[in-house]
Amino acid sequence: MNNDKKAFILACFAVVFWSTVATAFKISLSFVTPIQLLAFASLFSSLVLFLVIILQNKLKSILSVSLKDLIISFGIGFFNPFLYYFVLFKAYSLLPAQEALALNYTWAIVLTILTSVVQKKKVRFVAYLALFVSFFGVLIIISKGSIVALRPSNTLGAILAISSSLIWGFSWIMNLMSKLDVEIRLFFNFIFGSIFSFIALLINQGFVIPNLLATISIFYVATFEMGVTFVLWNKALKNASNPAKINNLIYASPLISVLFINLFLKEKILGYTLLGLLLIILGILMQNTPFAQIKESKDSVN
Repeated sequence: MNNDKKAFILACFAVVFWSTVATAFKISLSFVTPIQLLAFASLFSSLVLFLVIILQNKLKSILSVSLKDLIISFGIGFFNPFLYYFVLFKAYSLLPAQEALALNYTWAIVLTILTSVVQKKKVRFVAYLALFVSFFGVLIIISKGSIVALRPSNTLGAILAISSSLIWGFSWIMNLMSKLDVEIRLFFNFIFGSIFSFIALLINQGFVIPNLLATISIFYVATFEMGVTFVLWNKALKNASNPAKINNLIYASPLISVLFINLFLKEKILGYTLLGLLLIILGILMQNTPFAQIKESKDSVN
């Protein structure tokens, strides 16, 4: 099997796994609270990543991590997984899965803006047009198809779902500061995120061990949203001769997610949600055309 075929297969597995997590979030949240889900999922994810590190013979790398990288991971762990997933899980607890999914997908809009600001790159007009298309899709979802009247299913939930994208973007900036191998960095991020999460859990609710069904659903979230899937995706990008083609596969994920939401949660997929989601994805795809590619601004060139 050549590397490109291997990359494609790994990426397809990752996309399918990520497509199930919106459904898994709602199922898990029917058993536990958002902070319980966060704490135990972060812990399980740390264990899964530790196993991955052992299988990849990278255990010695953990012992050689510098204090600077540990401090960076400490900061990243606070924003992601702790703050990001707490806000996201809370949004899912308040909104229909399809609505939370679509609003959270604005992370791609945030990423474009941050790329321009942080890396000092000039955004072309087409990229701004793409952002408008995606943002219009967000408005359709929040307004339930009536732009003149914003009426989300739950106002706080909608604010949290969109805010999660901003938090994710900020954690992305911090991840740029880390020089650690991906699996090692994720492991420490989740270790510190687990610590923050359990402190919050003990302060707010106290320690309660989830029942068996809850534990199974939490472990699924930990493995296929937080842990293994990121490793599969990273491997796919490394094996691909053209990573851009692999990256484009991720945009199939929200559409597949909608199918799982309908099939397992029995949510009727509303027309305005689907339209808004399609506009968000269209805007993201527009950002990836040659006409929208960001260029370095003059003041960023040495």
